[in-house]
Amino acid sequence: MALLPGSTLTEFIFLGLTDSPELQVPLFVIFLVIYLITLTGNLGMVVLIKTDPRLHTPMYFFLSYLSLTDFCYSSAIAPKMLLGFLSQSKVISFNSCGAQFFFFSSSVGIECLLLAMMAYDRYVAICNPLLYTVVMSQRVCLQLVVGSFLAGFVNSTIHTISIFQLSFCASNVINHFFCDVPPLLKLSCADTFVNEVVIFTFASLIEMSCLIAILISYVYIVSAILRTRSAKARHKTFSTCGSHLTAVIVFFGTTLFIYLQPSSNHHMDQDKVVSLFYTVVIPMLNPLIYSLRNKEVKDSLRRRFGRKIFS
Repeated sequence: MALLPGSTLTEFIFLGLTDSPELQVPLFVIFLVIYLITLTGNLGMVVLIKTDPRLHTPMYFFLSYLSLTDFCYSSAIAPKMLLGFLSQSKVISFNSCGAQFFFFSSSVGIECLLLAMMAYDRYVAICNPLLYTVVMSQRVCLQLVVGSFLAGFVNSTIHTISIFQLSFCASNVINHFFCDVPPLLKLSCADTFVNEVVIFTFASLIEMSCLIAILISYVYIVSAILRTRSAKARHKTFSTCGSHLTAVIVFFGTTLFIYLQPSSNHHMDQDKVVSLFYTVVIPMLNPLIYSLRNKEVKDSLRRRFGRKIFS
C-alpha cells in the first residue's frame, strides 16, 4: 500500500510466505507442529540440564542457554507468522516491528557467541584437560554467558536504530513474513548505503569473529585428536564435538548467506525460504541434534523416562 505524502508510517503489512488461500491452513498446521516441537525440545533441554546433576558441566551450561536462546528467537517470529496464516490482514505496528526485529537480532547475535563459547569449552577440555576445571570455572562460564547476552543486545540496538530511523515513504508492504533487514531496507526511500555499511560491519564483526574463533578451536581439537593413538578415544572425542559442529554448520551457513551480501543481491522469495529455515527449523533441530548425537543427553533421557515408564 502506497503512503500518502506527508503521512506518518504507523504499521507494516506482511505479504507472508504465500498468497494462495488453499495453502494457508496446511501451512498453519505444519508450522504449528514445528513450533510446538521447538518449545518442547528447547524448554525440555533446559529442564533436563538443570535437574540432572550429571549434566552440570560447562558444556551443558552453555547448551542450556543456547536452548533458551533458540526458544526466544523462535518465539519472536513464529506466533505472528502463525497468526498471519489464519488472518486476512497481516498487519504489524511500527513499534511491534521494531521490537520483533530487536529480539530476533539479539538472539541471533547471542547464538553466534554461545556457539563460539562452546567451541572454546571443547578446545580446553580436549587440549588442556588438566586445567579444564580451573579455566572453565563456574564464574568464568557465567561471565562468558553474561558477556554474550550484553554483546548481543548492544549489536541488536545498533542494528535496530540504524534501520528504524530510516524514512519509509513509498510503501508499508513488507515482502516477507517478519521484520528483517533486507526487506526493510528495500522499503526505504532514503539512501541506505551508510546503514548497510553499519549493519554489515557489526554483523560481520560478531559472526566472522565467532566463526574464526570456532575454526581455530577446531584446528587445535583435530590436531589433538589425530595425536591420540587409541581409536576408541578418537571416536569418543569426535562424538562429543559432532553435535556442536553440526549446529555450527547449519546455523552459520544460513545466516552468512542472508546477511553478508549486498541488498542488491537479495531475492525476496529465495530469502524467505532461507529465513524460514533458520528462524523456524533450526531452533527445532538444535535440541534434536544434541539429544540424538550426544551420549550423555541420551543416557539422561533414558534414566528420566525409563524410570517413569517402569515405575
